[in-house]
Amino acid sequence: MKNKWIKASASLALSLTVAVGLITPALASPATSVNNKQNFSTDVIYQIVTDRFSDGNSSNNPTGSAFDGTCSNLKLYCGGDWQGIINKINDGYLTGLGITALWISQPVENIYAVINYSGVNNTAYHGYWARDFKKTNPAFGSMTDFANLIAAAHSHNIKVVIDFAPNHTSPAMETNTSFAENGRLYDNGTLLGGYTSDTNGYFHHNGGTDFSTLESGIYKNLYDLADINHNNSTIDSYFKSAIRTWLDLGIDGIRVDAVKHMPFGWQKNWMSSINSYKPVFTFGEWFLGTNETDPNNNYFANESGMSLLDFRYGQKVRQVLRDGTDTMYGLDSMLSSTATDYKSVNDQVTFLDNHDLDRFQVSGASGRKLEQALALTLTSRGVPAIYYGTEQYMTGTSEPGNRARMSSFSTTTTAYNVVSKLAPLRKSNPAVAYGSTQQRWINNDVYIYERKFGNNVAVVAINKNLSSSYSIAGLTTSLPSGTYSDVLTNTLSGNSITVGSGGAVNTFTLAAGGVGVWSYTTAATAPVVGHVGPLMEKPGTTVTIDGVGFGSTAGSVYFGTTAVSGANIVSWEDTEIKAIVPSITAGKYGVKVRTSGAVDSNTINNFNILTGEQVSVRFIVNNATTALGENVYLTGSVSELGNWTAASAIGPLFNSVITSYPTWYYDVSVPAGTTIQYKFLKKNGATVTWEGGTNHSFTAPTTGTATVNVNWQP
Repeated sequence: MKNKWIKASASLALSLTVAVGLITPALASPATSVNNKQNFSTDVIYQIVTDRFSDGNSSNNPTGSAFDGTCSNLKLYCGGDWQGIINKINDGYLTGLGITALWISQPVENIYAVINYSGVNNTAYHGYWARDFKKTNPAFGSMTDFANLIAAAHSHNIKVVIDFAPNHTSPAMETNTSFAENGRLYDNGTLLGGYTSDTNGYFHHNGGTDFSTLESGIYKNLYDLADINHNNSTIDSYFKSAIRTWLDLGIDGIRVDAVKHMPFGWQKNWMSSINSYKPVFTFGEWFLGTNETDPNNNYFANESGMSLLDFRYGQKVRQVLRDGTDTMYGLDSMLSSTATDYKSVNDQVTFLDNHDLDRFQVSGASGRKLEQALALTLTSRGVPAIYYGTEQYMTGTSEPGNRARMSSFSTTTTAYNVVSKLAPLRKSNPAVAYGSTQQRWINNDVYIYERKFGNNVAVVAINKNLSSSYSIAGLTTSLPSGTYSDVLTNTLSGNSITVGSGGAVNTFTLAAGGVGVWSYTTAATAPVVGHVGPLMEKPGTTVTIDGVGFGSTAGSVYFGTTAVSGANIVSWEDTEIKAIVPSITAGKYGVKVRTSGAVDSNTINNFNILTGEQVSVRFIVNNATTALGENVYLTGSVSELGNWTAASAIGPLFNSVITSYPTWYYDVSVPAGTTIQYKFLKKNGATVTWEGGTNHSFTAPTTGTATVNVNWQP
């Protein structure tokens, strides 16, 4: 039986007002449990660098020069393991904090070599120097230990997300086979190959990237890491099989490392394989610097089948609330622009800091800045991720200084208290999980915003000025009339507010450094869809739809104008529906719910129905000369190639690493076993020049990868 929203009736809300003078949030049990692996909207993620959290089993600690039990040398193993995480689940630290998902370091077997860089020993404590993606890192535990972690987490309604890095294996040097472990890749203990004498073509050998272009970052080594060649059929099969190993162990999500540095087409085909097998919430790391935007980043978030770590959010919050280099207007602008650029903005994973950034808390700075940032992130759109130790005000700059051993497990810090009070709102108030965001009052220092979903509302006020209070007059919200207590119970100097007719809030004072959170929930009067996942599926697979007000009797789910009902409704509950994707023409569709009473919900757009199972194919075109400003694109007879539409064509194609101009190439996800008609075209702004001649034709393989090579037809 799924957990459901438990909603207060209007009469109960009124009785609460009469009895205590305050409108309080309706009580609710978890909206989504560990049984729902596609939707993390109601969850709060806690990111753990496994080696730095808690040593629960000293017998699995590395020995010799790889280990420092004092953790003073942060480039060596310190002893943290899965048993340590299990212990902190069982003792209530994580559940008391309100955490419902754990993101742990990549669990796979890493190299054992200690690498000396400039006289300093380095180890794979971080988990990113893999050697075998089907075995565990013994410093973290055995397969049994991992299974125990999953069981312990699930028994406390906590999901487990694994980091996964299919971009590379480990550091290697082409000319020195004795350096580290030469990037060797193993398949459950059997050696596939190493970086040197790579006769099977498992790796790229194009030198290191200078990060100057997207192409360079994909097809050249990231630093000295042996870069995987995903256009190799053995590699493609290996990583599809490897991730199934962990899916079969019961993981609930995947964080994919370095998605900017792998072919987009291969990743889409890999995600399709996951969604066809055991779909889980998946988000990738595409690093963006301060104030950086990238249309390729937006495209990936909207088209790849996975979400992203929301660096635009994280970097802007750091500017506004940590560094003081931007105002609340900058925050508001970021929230507005990302809501437009990301088709599923609520699926992007928000954060304040992580293992790749300086910690948010600055040594000697007021902790109130961090507390405010936590309150913002926990009540904002997106899936919040909290970096381990943030609730203990841990500091540290650059890697590995930002990856110190967990400093304390105190449950009495203000930051711990803030998280513990606000994290449950994501399950008790669907406005926080699924709602739209509207700015309601703003100046340089104050930001007041409203989250709204159906008739559910949450209003949040933040004053980042730590020395001056503000009188808040003229604030209008969607809150019904009444008096609302601060969900934080004045932990951050908030206060109660009184709302009159039309949602007008009586003038009140927002204290210096103050944060107030006010919540209203009520029974659903109409169906409202909050989340659909996965958003990329082939016909015949099952999609999960979450929201409120669906009723207990099955109705229909619409994909565009096609209704799914009857036996194609796998399950139907008031807050969750599982339906089978219909066999209709591939493409983008809106998804909505029609109740048994013929009442329609809102529509969630950008649901991508694929033609079928996917494979990754490299398309190469020779002799495609271009004028200044022109680029080459690819389109064809299937949705995955844009259905002959120039605006939806794949590209721009690359021409510098795997091939050189005027030969262009691109790795594309296409339907397996399908005969495809295709052509190349040139685009320069609005000017489109199509290739001449007849259509090229190609039949994609049923499995593995392929390469097709043709000449441009004038």
